[in-house]
Amino acid sequence: MTRTLPRNSATVMAQEPRKTPPRPAKPRVIVTRRLPPDVEARMAQLFDASFNVADAAMDRIAMARAMADCDVLVPTITDQIDADLIDGAPDRLRLIASFGSGVDHIDLVAARKKGIIVTNTPGVLTEDTADMTMALILSVPRRLAEGEKLVRSGAWQGWSPSGMLGHRIGGKTLGIIGMGRIGRAVARRARAFGLSIAYHNRHRLPFEVEQELEARWQGDLDALLTDSDILSIHCPLNADSRGLVDARRIGLLRSHAYVINTSRAEIMDEGALIDALEESRIAGAGLDVYAHEPAVDPRLLALSNVVLLPHMGSATIEGRHATGARVIANIRTWVDGHRPPNQVLEGWV
Repeated sequence: MTRTLPRNSATVMAQEPRKTPPRPAKPRVIVTRRLPPDVEARMAQLFDASFNVADAAMDRIAMARAMADCDVLVPTITDQIDADLIDGAPDRLRLIASFGSGVDHIDLVAARKKGIIVTNTPGVLTEDTADMTMALILSVPRRLAEGEKLVRSGAWQGWSPSGMLGHRIGGKTLGIIGMGRIGRAVARRARAFGLSIAYHNRHRLPFEVEQELEARWQGDLDALLTDSDILSIHCPLNADSRGLVDARRIGLLRSHAYVINTSRAEIMDEGALIDALEESRIAGAGLDVYAHEPAVDPRLLALSNVVLLPHMGSATIEGRHATGARVIANIRTWVDGHRPPNQVLEGWV
């Protein structure tokens, strides 16, 4: 598990290699995907930067070549930087400045052993992701996607007392798995819609935070699932959370429950979720992430009680600009010989 460490942590300094090659004044930086034009322009001004003009995801061969030709690699969350790629990189590569907050796509243990610093961009996309989560919480029970498709199809016959009936969310229980930045931001929004908040977290929040959010801690994850009318996933993907909501736990959800996932698909057993949806053992789902994206299981596409989004929870212009600015700050701080503000280490929560 990982965490961005505080700026004055002596632990970070102890983990960094004592002898490293001099840091170039204008490092060679390779960016694996297209970024907003103003972010790329600023990078080109500050660094010897190379960009993926085609914006096609790099395969392993292309990624290995990129890592062999730069001082700093700027990957995104869809680039899998595993131990073999890191071990094969020359000593020239000293910094992986990831564009995004998640770091489950980077082997942090291998990077640390190699003496490569890894940074991320935490907190930048909290509000954007929370907004999208709340949109799904509203969309699925109220059947917004189904209604929109009905209008576009030309089959809508007008208003009727029994037409397009959904469920109100006020008075229902929202169960949140993972009460970090995004989970708390979702809780604040949900309270405004009259939802009761229950949450499961590795560590209970301080009493004052629970009071502010009007949130109830549930230390037993199984009990949270049993109690939830709407379940929303917000924990990071790591060894502990992979497959956390498995087939058995999906079976604990009640028939009227809805599942929302804007975190990582691998936290939930997607096949078991689809089975439950097809068999009407749960009422519906709102998904922004998928086990094999960009491929989406055809069974999901066939379900009318599921809202499917193209991994767009953080996709705002403001968020992308802020993420780019954070990446640039991490690189510039490293160039200046200081510890980047968003350095991430393996083993920290």
